[in-house]
Amino acid sequence: MQTLGPLRPRFTELLKLPWLTKPFNLRAFSSTPPADYSNQSRGGLPRFFSETLPSSKGGVIRVQGDEFWHMTKVLRLKTDDRIELFNGKGGLVEGCIQNIDRTAIDFVALEEPKLVLPQSPQWHVFAAFGSLKGGRADWLVEKCTELGATSVTPLLTERSSAIADNRVERLQRVILAAAKQCQRLHEMKLNHPMKIDNLVPVVAKSKLSFIAIAEATPLVGALTSTRTESSGLIIVGPEGDFTVKEVNMIIEAGSTAVGLGPHRLRVETATIAILATLMLWSDSQQITNP
Repeated sequence: MQTLGPLRPRFTELLKLPWLTKPFNLRAFSSTPPADYSNQSRGGLPRFFSETLPSSKGGVIRVQGDEFWHMTKVLRLKTDDRIELFNGKGGLVEGCIQNIDRTAIDFVALEEPKLVLPQSPQWHVFAAFGSLKGGRADWLVEKCTELGATSVTPLLTERSSAIADNRVERLQRVILAAAKQCQRLHEMKLNHPMKIDNLVPVVAKSKLSFIAIAEATPLVGALTSTRTESSGLIIVGPEGDFTVKEVNMIIEAGSTAVGLGPHRLRVETATIAILATLMLWSDSQQITNP
């Protein structure tokens, strides 16, 4: 019976194969980031937040705190690894880790810092999510960040009247983590909680706003007769829905009532459904009418 032994290549012959003899780098951190920063869906260098960026090529700053921990303890980055820093306001700079000590890393810029302008359209979310439990509020702001909302404002209504201060701090951390994960250069703004009385004049000044209401005209149908605008508002009520008085106030201020299907949706589900639809609609309008 014939054996497979003679078919096996010798170890010395394996060593001659080009993929074993040609030097290569196992680290993913040396890859080149995409040059087109308007499309951030593609991967690039590991990106970290820093309020302060080097002012020019060759500039050095120290990065401490949570970002230092993430770099060194989670990703285990080393000296000379290339990374990016962003400041959440469109500032971005590529560089490398020059030095690591017990409390911080020294980052040196390898190029001139860039300033990327905000992309339109800009959708502002107003949602009554202060009473959500079990991490559902975290999920809402995380997905709003990923989808590209410009800001999120907790709404205070008759049926959702408060949001704890410590939750606001946690939501800020969730937003920053989501911005890093989705390669977003402009950090989504988390506004102070707002009452309906204060929302009404905001709606009146806006050229385009939608309020999610059960049994209203389907959102996609409403968009067929809606003019294209560079910014707008998304308004979603609490789990118990808006009161009739609140709905009337918002609609009379100029908001368009839209429906999201035959089922009753949770606050976070309705928010993400309408935001995702409007972001896709806005993108298609930009392509059609550049």
